[in-house]
Amino acid sequence: MKLLRVGTAGSERPALLDAEGILRDLSGVVPDIDGPLLADDAALGRIRAAAGSLPALDATGLRIGPPLARIGKIVCIGLNYHDHARETGAEPPAEPVIFFKAADTVVGPYDTVLVPRRSAKTDWEVELAVVIGRTARYCESVEEALGCVAGYAVAHDVSEREFQMERGGTWDKGKNCETFSPLGPWLVTADEVPDPQHLSLRLWVNGELKQDGTTAEQIFPVAEVVRYVSQFMTLYPGDVINTGTPAGVAFGAPEPKPYLRAGDVVELEIEGLGRQRQEFKDA
Repeated sequence: MKLLRVGTAGSERPALLDAEGILRDLSGVVPDIDGPLLADDAALGRIRAAAGSLPALDATGLRIGPPLARIGKIVCIGLNYHDHARETGAEPPAEPVIFFKAADTVVGPYDTVLVPRRSAKTDWEVELAVVIGRTARYCESVEEALGCVAGYAVAHDVSEREFQMERGGTWDKGKNCETFSPLGPWLVTADEVPDPQHLSLRLWVNGELKQDGTTAEQIFPVAEVVRYVSQFMTLYPGDVINTGTPAGVAFGAPEPKPYLRAGDVVELEIEGLGRQRQEFKDA
């Protein structure tokens, strides 16, 4: 299933995109798309059973919001693609690099993204987001870990490299600026993604292709990432893991590096998971 949320920011309602591409209203079946829903097999069954009879929505002018409400935590995996490590001159990590983004950085896939004040190095990163649907705690195998995944989505891990790398401390200052986590357009349930290690990822800036990668390049595959993270923290339904970005970011380009400015337009997509578009403006 392709689950999404539509409407003005803060007042989104649940919806479904059916196999024919028709947008259908889910608000009469479930109150929202969130962790409790993803953990409720009966509710998901009701959605599947009702899909063909749900009322259609007119998508004209209808905002698409983030596909998941009340996100618990966003766990991010840094430097998780072989080609990205090569372009930045970094050694592939021996274990996954973990940092966090706050849930309040999440916006819709077509919402405006703000370039922070005094920013000179705002960068783009297309990423595969993993949405948790079952509590993952000390998973003993990659099979157990993968069984905790509810679905997948497109994530844009917008980053400010000066704040991240040059201002001391951890990476968090460069990752948690407002609007730095566009998510969606859909949450695609895991049954529609039989192998998360064979998905293409692409990103364009002002129409120019910058990233053209595949999740086959991941150093730590999705199942191992979930298993590993569960050894250090409990993952709950409604948590999100961003699994890293392939080569092609501004940080890895030769000087002068083409960092983002107000007026730039970024578009990104992942095979089968949809497409995003954001215009960047000054904060």
